[in-house]
Amino acid sequence: MQKNTRNLITLNAIFVTTLVISNVLSSKIVSIAGLTIPAAVVAYPLTFLMTDVIGEIWGREEAGHTVRLGFICQLLSLAMIGLALILPVAPFADNQAAFSSILGSTFRVVAASMIAYLCSQTWDVWVFHRIRDAYIRKHGSTAGGRWIWNNASTMTSQLIDTSIFILLAFYGTVPDILHMILSQYLIKFIYAALDTIPFYLLTNRKTVEA
Repeated sequence: MQKNTRNLITLNAIFVTTLVISNVLSSKIVSIAGLTIPAAVVAYPLTFLMTDVIGEIWGREEAGHTVRLGFICQLLSLAMIGLALILPVAPFADNQAAFSSILGSTFRVVAASMIAYLCSQTWDVWVFHRIRDAYIRKHGSTAGGRWIWNNASTMTSQLIDTSIFILLAFYGTVPDILHMILSQYLIKFIYAALDTIPFYLLTNRKTVEA
């Protein structure tokens, strides 16, 4: 991926879209192969790939800007959901109960997500560049080491995010919250390992410098 403004905007757009839709998807709990997880697990891990790619190509400050942008967008979505919930219902509308049930739970989910998001994404950017900078100081380049900070930052930040988010969003509403945390983290761990391939493809030095 070439280092230009269009590509940076594209990555930020994917990041924000995935982040906001994950808050809505999280209100649905699914069971896959005996694992109890929020449906957002299909989307949210992608945000960590986006910040890692941005950090690798554009640097730590730009990755931090993306994290801050995501937080602002979550605040905006939370405000709009809250406003929609308090607006008067049309006399002929008969779906208000379902609407409130879905978006009302989303309000709690978004609040939990914002706290988990700030902690995990800040950690992700910090650890990513901490390990990357140390590797460059020791070896003189990033050659052979990109998978280290990509996996280390994503796998640890996913654990932080999962633990905080599940506890705040679903405590008191699911029967076995520890099982839910472990289930979601297992899938996110696999995602983190698999995203090494697209991370390498998107940050290929020859492509970036083309």
